[in-house]
Amino acid sequence: MRYATKIPVVVSLIGFSLALAPAVNADAWDRLTKVTFNAPVEIPGRVLEPGTYWFKLLDSPSDRNIVQIYNADQSRQIAMILAIPDYRLKPADKTVITFEERASNAPEAIKAWFYPGDDYGEEFVYPKPRAVQLAKIVNQPVPSMPANLEANTKMPVKSAKEAPAVALKKAQVKAQQPSGEEVEITTVTQTPPKLLAQNTPSATPPAAAQPATKLPATASALPLVALLGFLLTGAGLVLRPAARRRTN
Repeated sequence: MRYATKIPVVVSLIGFSLALAPAVNADAWDRLTKVTFNAPVEIPGRVLEPGTYWFKLLDSPSDRNIVQIYNADQSRQIAMILAIPDYRLKPADKTVITFEERASNAPEAIKAWFYPGDDYGEEFVYPKPRAVQLAKIVNQPVPSMPANLEANTKMPVKSAKEAPAVALKKAQVKAQQPSGEEVEITTVTQTPPKLLAQNTPSATPPAAAQPATKLPATASALPLVALLGFLLTGAGLVLRPAARRRTN
């Protein structure tokens, strides 16, 4: 998601080349990505300690905005996070994680996660109380949802039809302003350029195709037949004397 207020994200690490170890595995279908943090990071509802984790989208063809985080051997789901689409102007060939500005001595809060090669990513939606705090810290709107849903997001989920996933998908997403005001999420989002170009009519619409012009068939072939007859008659009169001389 692109914010209408053009305040840059304070920390943006591409490929985890600075604070994180490189991601070593990824899967295009569910965006399965192995991530190693060498410092604590905040996600909605908790803080991840330094270590290795797996990020993936919930395996569903229709619900593509729920991020699941697993431990290093994928034996335990640590968190399940509601996300909204984020847009990046230029895709990167490595995993990209962007962070919100943090308060002093506090872990960096993850803002969004982009899979390698994608210009669309997943922006994390934070519980309302924390979203209010983050909005004031970063001085820009932060997506929020009801805090009472966080209690169910640590249950292992295999399908988007299970209750925790359904509850997340039905959650009312708002945006918390730095001023403390809560607004509709659509008022602080921008339409990505790609979609904007598709929905914007051309300044000079193409001219409609004109049907081929067909002249009316009003002329008759009789004059041409008459002319041909006169020519043949004249040729006969000219050739007739020559034919008689040859006979004699």
